Amino acid sequence: MMTQDLDSFRSDTRAWLEANCPPAMREPIRSEKDIVWGGRNPDWAHPDQKLWMDRMAARGWTVPDWPTQYGGGGLSPAETKILREEMKRMGARTPLNSFGISMLGPALLKYGTEEQKLEHLPKIARGEIRWCQGYSEPNAGSDLAGLQTWAEDAGDHYVVNGQKVWTSYADKADWIFCLVRTSKETKQGGISFVLFDMASPGVSTKPILLISGYSPFCETFFDNVKVPKSQRVHDENKGWDVAKYLLGHEREMISGMGLDRAGGNPLIEGAIATIGLDDQGRLADPILRAQIALFEVRMRAFSAMSERFLDELKAGRAHPAQPSMMKYVGTELNKQRHELIMAAGGSDALEWESEASAKGARPRAWLRTKANSIEGGTSEIQLNIVAKRILELPG
Repeated sequence: MMTQDLDSFRSDTRAWLEANCPPAMREPIRSEKDIVWGGRNPDWAHPDQKLWMDRMAARGWTVPDWPTQYGGGGLSPAETKILREEMKRMGARTPLNSFGISMLGPALLKYGTEEQKLEHLPKIARGEIRWCQGYSEPNAGSDLAGLQTWAEDAGDHYVVNGQKVWTSYADKADWIFCLVRTSKETKQGGISFVLFDMASPGVSTKPILLISGYSPFCETFFDNVKVPKSQRVHDENKGWDVAKYLLGHEREMISGMGLDRAGGNPLIEGAIATIGLDDQGRLADPILRAQIALFEVRMRAFSAMSERFLDELKAGRAHPAQPSMMKYVGTELNKQRHELIMAAGGSDALEWESEASAKGARPRAWLRTKANSIEGGTSEIQLNIVAKRILELPG
């Protein structure tokens, strides 16, 4: 697309966003309730959340780079980047967060049948179905290919029995994309990728309480769950191909934790509120000031690398192991950010229950980050992948 056309697209996009993004959706995200997940039974904290999601979905801009026939905007990589820049410029919130968008959607676009794409992708784009991921098991976490949830062939359907663990938001999800074993002849070659409704008979969940006091994770149990074979993605026993492709997108999503998209700068704002400024207008604590400055440099470098990575990914030039590198750095940066927020807050940051602290939002968020280097593949695994696949070091 010519530069003149892109300039016109930017102008039109800016005008549309200014006219259609509600003021409340330009406020910084302060807590989990400000994030929109959609689904059959959405919990709207503010009426403008639904308004903003519906307006963006009607334009295809919840998934701007998906084809229009699947609910997307049909935008080019350059146009998608401009949309992202214009939303950031005005502080517009992401209208819809979804594992369907960040993980399942790309996998269906690559491996799904036309019927599966038409059935599931438009609902994802409109925020009508909330998805969760059935990967890890009690005895198959880092060794994902060791999973044992069994799908017995019953003619036109499978009968699934087994257990998943660390299933994020399984108690709130409508559907699950799930890895099951359909053959025991080979470890990775006997896995299939299936989709099914969480309301199916035999599906149950149990929240896992975390040290933060909150519970985004669950144990998920399958007891003779019937799954039509039409809901298997890709060939039987070829689910590992889908799983690996999806993991790359999951790690890309998790790496985004390194970028603070909440709006404002809660780290610096909190430090100033607690510590104050010196007579030169600088943060009064010189050690903390230096630590924050170093973090800001690292974050800006990561932001630049993220832009480059996304451009390469959209152009099909990204290294297959790059998501592992981005995931590792992004999660480490997010952990560092929350360590500094706690340090800047002093003893007040440890308060856990009051309304003034939003029920301990800071310490709970800090504790939650401890899982960042585990979920989506541990940091040790990501470093091994980088060492072998990018640096080409000997095993």
